[in-house]
Parts: sequence; structure tokens; C-alpha cells
Amino acid sequence: MPVNKKQQYISERRVARKLALIAIYQWQMTDNTYEEIYTGLQEDKDLSKDMSKADMAFFQALVKCAIQKTEEIDEVLKPFLDREAKHLDQIERAVLRLSTCELMNHPEVPYKVIVNESVNLTKKFGADQAHKFVNGVLDKVGKSLRKDEAADK
Repeated sequence: MPVNKKQQYISERRVARKLALIAIYQWQMTDNTYEEIYTGLQEDKDLSKDMSKADMAFFQALVKCAIQKTEEIDEVLKPFLDREAKHLDQIERAVLRLSTCELMNHPEVPYKVIVNESVNLTKKFGADQAHKFVNGVLDKVGKSLRKDEAADK
């Protein structure tokens, strides 16, 4: 049974988010440039396979936003955190930055979808109960950044 266009689009975005999380995490840990991180992903056998299945323009937009607008993103997150961003677990911080970029720059994606995708990434890569923290923070960030959308629910 062939995959329909919408399912393929969703899948490509999901893979792009996963790769973006890995890239943002690597950037946080190494402070390498976007180009160095991108090259590293291409050189990794498994990740390069994922790159062929991903919406790479979406990946690039998310990663570059997280790297170039870190201070702005952390300011958006600040009112909803119980500690400074620099004291968060690295995966949690990467997921929150990734998701905040998507909330800020991709209004075509419903904020509940972004929260759900972020929770799933955190369940896969984060600490045991980290998804609950990410869910709570992103729900508040989403309602703050997308007031009209949150009011419609």
C-alpha cells in the first residue's frame, strides 16, 4: 500500500526533528559550527541514511535557528523554567530549544503537534521522566507564543 503525501510529509518532518535534536545536542556539547556538525551527520552511516528520509530544509531551519538565536530562545523559555537553561539536562535543553524554534517560526505546525513530537523525542533520548518536564514547559511556551491558536482550543 503506497504512503500518501501527508504521511510522507509528516514522516520527513519527524526524521528532520530527530536529526535536528542530535545536531543541537552536538552543538551544545562541542560548540562546533553548523557546517562541522552537518558534515559529521553525513559521515555517520546510520544518520546519513536518515538524512535521505528527512525534510532537510526543515532540519536546517531548526538547527540554524537554535544556534543563531540561542539567547532569544532561552529568554522565551526563562519564565517557564524552574532553573536557568544552562542548568538543564543537555537533551532537555536541546529539545526545548528545537521546539521553541519551531513554535516561533513554523505557524503551519499546530503547537500541540510540536509539543507531542518533542515529548516523543524526549522519551526516546532523554532521562526517564524528562518528557513530563518538557511537556509542561512546552505547553506553557506554546500557549504564550500562540495565544490565538491556544484560545481556539
